[in-house]
Amino acid sequence: MKKLLCKEDYLNQIARSRDRRMAWWREARFGMFVHYGLYSQLARNEWAMVLENMPVAEYEKLAATFAPAPGAPREWAKLARRAGMKYMVLTTRHHEGFSLWDSKVNPYNSVNHGPKRDLVREFVDACREFDLGIGFYSSLMDWHHPDGWRCAFDSAARIRFNRYIEALNTELLTNYGKIDILWYDVARPMESWEGWNSVEMNQRLRALQPDMLINDRSWIPEDFSTPEEHLTATVNDWEACMTFNGISWGYVNSAQAKNYSYNAQRILKMLNTCCKSGGNLLLNIGPAPDGSVPVEAIEPLSTVGAWLQKNGRAVYGRLAKNATVGGNGGCDVSCDGHSVYLWYWLWPASGEMSVGGYLNAPKAVRFLQTGAPIDFVTDGHRVILKNLPKRPVDKIAGVTVVEMVFDRKPRYVFASRYPQLHGGKAYE
Repeated sequence: MKKLLCKEDYLNQIARSRDRRMAWWREARFGMFVHYGLYSQLARNEWAMVLENMPVAEYEKLAATFAPAPGAPREWAKLARRAGMKYMVLTTRHHEGFSLWDSKVNPYNSVNHGPKRDLVREFVDACREFDLGIGFYSSLMDWHHPDGWRCAFDSAARIRFNRYIEALNTELLTNYGKIDILWYDVARPMESWEGWNSVEMNQRLRALQPDMLINDRSWIPEDFSTPEEHLTATVNDWEACMTFNGISWGYVNSAQAKNYSYNAQRILKMLNTCCKSGGNLLLNIGPAPDGSVPVEAIEPLSTVGAWLQKNGRAVYGRLAKNATVGGNGGCDVSCDGHSVYLWYWLWPASGEMSVGGYLNAPKAVRFLQTGAPIDFVTDGHRVILKNLPKRPVDKIAGVTVVEMVFDRKPRYVFASRYPQLHGGKAYE
């Protein structure tokens, strides 16, 4: 391997290849997160081992009863594809320390215990079958390993634990062919990149997968940021990771979880928030103990997928990052070059609606789903849509998308910032 670089030189090096490596991810927009492990059997929270102060020996007993059904990862991938998702990220080893592959480094794994199967292999095969990008979640924190807490104050333990973490990830990035994403989580108890040797470790891991993307959770920025349970755009590439119920990443009893789970409309609202600001949505499912998809996730995700088949141009592709365009009180936007997509959450029964603040007028307005033209007039900085149907055109989720097509980049100002535009008649 080439001589390792210092932090500044390493970040400059990966920045030079970032646009090429990130190209597919920036167009994908929508992915599935899968949290699955021993904790799934407890059906209450993936942090149960620590939050309930379970001794390691007590928690280890769950390994003997861990019994994912054959083909479970294929069902996840099949649903992801149906939902219009473009990639998946699996918790190959969560904080509990149990590896879902045939690890020679960590004997506490799914081949030595429970199902006696390599679930990571099954996941990779399923992703490839359904043409989905492959992401490996890898926890840096480990409650099972004896050095997982000693490393915070014992230098010898730190060296051992760092070697252990890197060896685990080396296995993952060596044994399954091309991998698209390494998704780190929880760099604790050490609180700096120096503590984890992240610069050196990530250089060695990237040498195994030169096209791989890495998130920002090893205390260095790498390729993309990961706001968790909130949809907050960042300056750089970003991906909001969201639970399906606002309660738990791992499996929760469906009879209770359904009361808190997202419906299709809420998922589309999250997806819109990400798309309009140049981000991705990584939406989680927590499979049941047998690996089956939670019932409460199937219908909403299937509905979103059907909607995306008709309206995908408002989501996929190189949408404008932090596009400075707007909608109105009943809709929000995404923008792709010369097109502005108005996502209508509230459809007017009056047969007419308008959007304001556009300094240049569109040359055409149409329904994205059908391509049918919409009558419109311009009045000052308003675009007034006329002769609209009384009910939403979209019958899948009730979210109708209107496309405004401009002959050049749309120019827009927010009316409350420029009150002098009110009533103005002149376009540029």
